[in-house]
Amino acid sequence: MINGFSCRATVSACAVCVMSVLALTPAAAGQRPAVPAPPGPRAAVPPPSLLYDSGTQVRPRPGAPGLPDVSALSWLVADADSGEVLAASAAHRRLPPASTLKTLFALTLVPALPAGLQHRVRNEELEDIGEGSSLVGVKEGHTYSVADLWRGVFLSSGNDAVHVLASLGGGWEATAARMQAKARSLGALDTHVVSPDGYDTPGQVSSAYDLAVFGRAGLRDPDFARYCSTAEASFPGDGASYAIENTNRLLTGEDGVARYPGIIGVKNGYTSNAGNTLVAAAHQGGRTLVVTVLNPQAGGGLTVYEEARALLDWGFAAAGRVDPVGSLDGLRPRPRHPSAAPVAAATAPGHDSGWPDAAVMAGLAGLGAGTVTLVLRLKYGRGARG
Repeated sequence: MINGFSCRATVSACAVCVMSVLALTPAAAGQRPAVPAPPGPRAAVPPPSLLYDSGTQVRPRPGAPGLPDVSALSWLVADADSGEVLAASAAHRRLPPASTLKTLFALTLVPALPAGLQHRVRNEELEDIGEGSSLVGVKEGHTYSVADLWRGVFLSSGNDAVHVLASLGGGWEATAARMQAKARSLGALDTHVVSPDGYDTPGQVSSAYDLAVFGRAGLRDPDFARYCSTAEASFPGDGASYAIENTNRLLTGEDGVARYPGIIGVKNGYTSNAGNTLVAAAHQGGRTLVVTVLNPQAGGGLTVYEEARALLDWGFAAAGRVDPVGSLDGLRPRPRHPSAAPVAAATAPGHDSGWPDAAVMAGLAGLGAGTVTLVLRLKYGRGARG
């Protein structure tokens, strides 16, 4: 038998439970219900990236211009300011980059080596230059400024200048390791560096995506931007300097290739294994675009410039009339499946428990019903044991 004190204590405890439940439920009939707070802003969900999908990727809006015919094995066109990729084909396909890898080399070492530093070249710094390499004419025993050597890299694609700068940067292998680390820090995961000058070496690869990342990042460095946009310069020689000219035809307008309006430059390359490769940037109408074109399969050696021109023309015409297919801000996880993309769940402010609202209300309702039943049983003696 339950004594009076125990019964009263139990009823009191249950009353507290009922009151707690009522406090969590809507206002009773006859009382004005509280006005619910307006929903908080939800996080914008970016469209899924298409850059790991095969084939040409573009998201045109009504009225967008059609893409040009491009024969390159891989290409990409992006807004250099926002990082939005406007269109691409096989953006993450790993291919030999040739001298466009010098963009990563410069991105790594330009900030580390003062432009005015004078250096007398030693014989060992010019050893092991790959056969058939492009050269600017660096000579043992001559003194060059770091700025001279960078002009030799960007204008003449001089692998001799690259070897001397790599020596100043800690050595050939150490420079390759620094370049690899720099690529990873930018989210460029397709690049594997073996030879810092871009010379054909087994296992050395990059992608249209990664090279666009390097070009975009380089343009943010004033020294890099100045070197890559220089069309002509003087290079120290025996007793007198001699003229060197940039081999990027979009920048110089040589060999029947018209100079591109608003061209900034960046870097071109060629090897028998990589074919013709190009990273180019141009500025028009308040917008800067960066394009990469890797190994065109049609035409001759100048096709890479014409295909880059066509992509730049399309990109400027398509501004505001296409949705991005991805981003050059690569510090984001790769989707598990090619067509999948991570989507962050958006929750309203104050709802951080992870429990759905319906589940919470159902639980409270169940708690209230159970509490009332217990009170009635105690009141009428049902289920009491003697």
